[in-house]
Amino acid sequence: MEGDERSKLFEMLTDNPRTGDSSIYWNFEKFLIDKDGYIVDRFRSFTKPESEDLKSLIEKLLSDS
Repeated sequence: MEGDERSKLFEMLTDNPRTGDSSIYWNFEKFLIDKDGYIVDRFRSFTKPESEDLKSLIEKLLSDS
């Protein structure tokens, strides 16, 4: 939800130094958050969950832990 009633999570995901300041434009946008709760990256809805970019970033985060 946008506007005055938007949730803190929505605000955190859509307005931060890592992923920028922009709204969620469409369903299925993905946010990758590390084990410590930090936003790592944002993938727009056209990025498929099985995309190499997303998979390789997840694998890197898993290997770093």
